[in-house]
Amino acid sequence: MGDYRVFCVSLVVFLLFLGNGVNCEDPYRFITWKITYGDIYPLGVKQQGILINGQFPGPQIDAVTNENLIISVYNYLREPFLISWNGIQQRRNSWQDGVYGTNCPIPPGKNFTYALQVKDQIGSFFYFPSLGFHKAAGAFGGIRIWSRPRIPVPFPPPAGDFTVLAGDWYKRNHYQLRRILDGGHNLPFPDGLLINGRGWNGYTFTVDPGKTYRFRISNVGLTTSINFRIQGHKMKLVEVEGSHTLQNTYSDLDIHLGQSYSVLVTADQPAKDYYIVVSSRFTKPVLTTTAILHYSNSWQRVSGPIPGGPTTQIDWSLNQARSFRWNLTASGPRPNPQGSYHYGLIKTSRTITLANSGPIINRKQRYAVNGVSYIPADTPLKIADYFNIPGVFSLGSMPSSPSWGNAYLQTAVMPANFREFIEIVFQNWEDTVQSWHIDGHSFFVVGMDGGQWTPASRARYNLRDTVARCTTQVYPKSWTAIYMALDNVGMWNIRSENWARQYLGQQFYLRVYSPAHSWRDELPIPKNALLCGRARGRHTRPL
Repeated sequence: MGDYRVFCVSLVVFLLFLGNGVNCEDPYRFITWKITYGDIYPLGVKQQGILINGQFPGPQIDAVTNENLIISVYNYLREPFLISWNGIQQRRNSWQDGVYGTNCPIPPGKNFTYALQVKDQIGSFFYFPSLGFHKAAGAFGGIRIWSRPRIPVPFPPPAGDFTVLAGDWYKRNHYQLRRILDGGHNLPFPDGLLINGRGWNGYTFTVDPGKTYRFRISNVGLTTSINFRIQGHKMKLVEVEGSHTLQNTYSDLDIHLGQSYSVLVTADQPAKDYYIVVSSRFTKPVLTTTAILHYSNSWQRVSGPIPGGPTTQIDWSLNQARSFRWNLTASGPRPNPQGSYHYGLIKTSRTITLANSGPIINRKQRYAVNGVSYIPADTPLKIADYFNIPGVFSLGSMPSSPSWGNAYLQTAVMPANFREFIEIVFQNWEDTVQSWHIDGHSFFVVGMDGGQWTPASRARYNLRDTVARCTTQVYPKSWTAIYMALDNVGMWNIRSENWARQYLGQQFYLRVYSPAHSWRDELPIPKNALLCGRARGRHTRPL
């Protein structure tokens, strides 16, 4: 479980330390990170990377359901910095989400301590730098949330547990990529693909013959869907972003931007080395990279052609996505079966339709949702909301259905009520695959298909056993529909996981509001919260 010190401290001591409310009954893990620049050579070319404790990718985070993570981040860069936590729901606590809509950046030479609780969660996720285009320089890493000892897991303990962080990569540094985007242009085609920060055959996973291993695979790339496969081996899918799945077997998996999957792989082949292959999807040309699956008793290196995979076939990917099903009898983070939550029997209170587009605004390439291209405010929205600072954003600035007028720039925020149960339809009229993420929540992917969504499309919804997750794809000229319980008060980012599109405006914030203003619904502002913009000079709260 790593080198973290795990113990419980009293709530009084913790309040003195941070001024934040987290449950004392659950253990604490204290982690210290130093963020620095450093030389990396992921594609054989020297680049300036962003390292965490000297590592690229960053250190693995391990936690058990409900544990508290106290992560002190020291910023030794020459620029402001933030870390966000893809898939960690931050229950009642969007103050810790680590995106610019909720947090002031950590200034150069300063530090900030995050206080997270992985409340009622299990599964495979990752963290990443959320400001500017830092994600193109590193500072990402895996997160594993383990089940509590008494909670049954629907498969025997594997002999080992591997994290696979895969995605596209550029030889240009993040400053150059950002200048391209700021100049009103889209990014060029990526230069290659990485597996755990390495290029061709640069990383090795060692297994013992006859044993079964868990691989947690995340697409941490910037612009490209990927396909993952292991030469000569089958993969049994067991978990998707915190949901235990029906254990179907696959020869390869499509993994879209921001998504995470867990598979079991048994070392049941003749003892030698095998290719682990990652290739790009829906691109021309097709990018490919490899790692090595090494049998511990093997003296034979990888050989033969690299196993091929799907390239531009959309129907193949759509049918595979529809085959992912919730394991209704398995426990999740709690002992009760996942299927005891009957999402398909809950009446939705409203339908929100979100359509992506790529407009030209002020003679520059932008991306938009419902005709609104997001621009950051001078003050984080959550902090402005807490202090009632006028003029930072306006509720209702994000329409709940597509606009047919000209696209425009706006700090877009959509209001929503705590405990609503809503339907969201992602409509993609473009010819590229979209990948959408929602912070603070998981949702049920009830349907996806080609063409225009209409109310009649609901007849094809899966209302029984679709997976709950936090990131979903939308295929070209297609739609994806989700059901989501707004059970988490806060200011939550809804964004494209294509980092160029996110940077150029394909995102907004959902303000989930409770009039009770109770600590039962939302934790208070942390005592150590950084204040910037129009909130500079104000005070958080006394101890």
